[in-house]
Amino acid sequence: PLSDVRNFCFIAHVDHGKSSLASRVLELLGNFSLTQDSFDKVATTPQNSSNVPNYDEHNTKDTQISSSNNTNSSKEDYLKLDTLTVEQQRGITVKASAASMLYKPRDPAICSPDNPTKHLLLNMVDTPGHVDFGFEVSRSLQAVQGALLLFDASQGIQAQSLSVYQKAKEIQHGQIALMPVLTKIDLPHARPLEVALAISDVFGFDPDAVIHTSARSRIGIEEILEAVANNVPPPTAVEDASNGNSVPFHAQVVDSWFEPLRGVVCLIKVLAGAIREGNRMAVLNASFFDNTNNSTNNNKDHFSVQEIGMVVPHRIRTHELTSGRMGYAVVGLRDPRQARPGSILVAHADLNFIAQQIAMNPENKNTHADKNNNSLWSTNLKQIATQNSSSNNNEKSVLFASVHPMEAYEFDELVAAVDRLALNDTGLEVHRTSGASNSTGENGGPFLGPGLRIGFQGLLHVEVFRQRLLDEFGMEAIVTPPKVPYTIQYLPSKSSRRSQDDPTEEVIEDLANWPQSGERFDVLEPIVAVRVIAPVEYAGSVMELIKRKRGYDMETQPIDDANWMFTAHMPWGEVVTDFHDSLKNCTAGYASFDTTEAGVKKGRLAKVSIMLNGDVVEPLTFVSHVDAAQAEARVVCKKLKETLPREQFVIRIQAKAEGKIVASESIKAYRKDVLTTGGSKAVGGGDITRKKKLLEKQKRGKKRLQSQSGGAGGGKVRLSQAAFNSVIARSN
Repeated sequence: PLSDVRNFCFIAHVDHGKSSLASRVLELLGNFSLTQDSFDKVATTPQNSSNVPNYDEHNTKDTQISSSNNTNSSKEDYLKLDTLTVEQQRGITVKASAASMLYKPRDPAICSPDNPTKHLLLNMVDTPGHVDFGFEVSRSLQAVQGALLLFDASQGIQAQSLSVYQKAKEIQHGQIALMPVLTKIDLPHARPLEVALAISDVFGFDPDAVIHTSARSRIGIEEILEAVANNVPPPTAVEDASNGNSVPFHAQVVDSWFEPLRGVVCLIKVLAGAIREGNRMAVLNASFFDNTNNSTNNNKDHFSVQEIGMVVPHRIRTHELTSGRMGYAVVGLRDPRQARPGSILVAHADLNFIAQQIAMNPENKNTHADKNNNSLWSTNLKQIATQNSSSNNNEKSVLFASVHPMEAYEFDELVAAVDRLALNDTGLEVHRTSGASNSTGENGGPFLGPGLRIGFQGLLHVEVFRQRLLDEFGMEAIVTPPKVPYTIQYLPSKSSRRSQDDPTEEVIEDLANWPQSGERFDVLEPIVAVRVIAPVEYAGSVMELIKRKRGYDMETQPIDDANWMFTAHMPWGEVVTDFHDSLKNCTAGYASFDTTEAGVKKGRLAKVSIMLNGDVVEPLTFVSHVDAAQAEARVVCKKLKETLPREQFVIRIQAKAEGKIVASESIKAYRKDVLTTGGSKAVGGGDITRKKKLLEKQKRGKKRLQSQSGGAGGGKVRLSQAAFNSVIARSN
């Protein structure tokens, strides 16, 4: 029954033990040992309390604990939720993962009287902790009714702890049940009592209600399950007020990914009805509800369900999913854009009926239709589609970078790989003119060629994107240094080349569109509110760093006896360069921070152009404060000198700001000794004319090599990813 379903997720700061604790929950309930054969055996037996495994019995738990202590299986279990290669290599979660399990609560009265097994169906979601993947947390919170807020017993409250708490309060109008949990209480330097009191002061939780756990020692795992069973409400049943008509099937796409052999695979949550293998389905998005008169055009976008099952976290084929269940569906789609997360799955046969109900709804259309004939499920259907569409749009990109293939002929392969990756990573914002081979895409100039313009959520998001391209698609790409968007306000000027019809204000995401010299303009840079939590002994270093990064409106607030919270406003461009690394260095790695948008502010900024042999390399261009432009330009030029490979010609590296050269370096050319061959002299003793002839020939060859690229006296310089990374961290 739907009343015996519990949907919950883990939310916390990065590295507070979410995946480890989720793995222990799955281990306790026997999910790792569940196979397709064992499930089929149970599924073919009539349901009663005797044939459902009692995973929570103490003897089973003791057996699992002793067996896992004698083997290395527990170490492998941690990796079963983090399935991506980048997650296993970095030890972080970048993608939310779900799993379903059965649990028999201590109090059978919690279960519905119609449930003979007295087991609850728990749908669990493990979320990322890093701020760059906050869109995964938001999407997971949309699909659950409860959340476990985790705190490290040694680190205490961190910046992302406050961020995910506020996010959980805002989503679903604060209806999500929150339960505080302390993790890693068995560590020698754990402070469970102090952290519990700090949680009570900051968040208002009862200190006695904080659950004490340890994934390593398997402490408090069953208490977590009991808290979920007692405190998380079941999902709301979808009711119909249209004269007792049955509610048609509809499900929400929670996540989706692309597999080369199976096509698009969707993780769905069934809201009403049931879905079975062989059913013909259609995908609805927000545009369907805007123009239901053209809904018949969507009939061609139907497909047949090939496989249905549950995720435990590996796949178990069940052949059907009923209301309240969460599972996977192989739908046979080849175009990743057809099943974006947040879309609605409906039966193809019900498509016209759904369109009629939506058209009759007075909330969808300004008519005098009878409200008694209005279907509540149709209103909920539109709200779900539009809510998920708006939530995806709210995750605006904060960084923009160009992505280029290593070779120009690989551009079409890059476009296909990015499209498939964007299906699974909704935080990406891809801009391109077309996917054709003759499309120039994002112009990379003579150094990079065609590419894509992509928006990201942060620097870690950029690194993970590049590594996933290589791991999952074998595509090695060059990602240019990320740029933040700037707002340009043009001022009246007699020397302006702009027409009167041009807008007086525009947002610049690509620095190639920066105003030309001779224009009068103001620059508005994005500002973020930074919240830093660090040990009190590093307070001086943190405040000095914030001041050096042009922070203002700084305030401090003690959280407990060991940690302080620092809040300030700071230019976003200063944060994305090397603020994270500098903060970790000055606090011995103990500090954490998160950011929220705080508008824009006028700044004295200058565009610094990097030139190689006289040619401007736009991807290496950056924006800096006028007072720091020369110092940062020198750092970039020196780093480029160290990273660029030596060529047969001289490479001149120059930085230009406000119309003048502010920094310069050069890389000497390889020089072959043409006067010797194989260790012996190539010309005779005193024949100076022969020596001069060979040297002049070498000189003419180097000139010809430099002129082949058509640059201003410069040759074809090879750029690597390391050269672009040198622009990101450019502080003195």
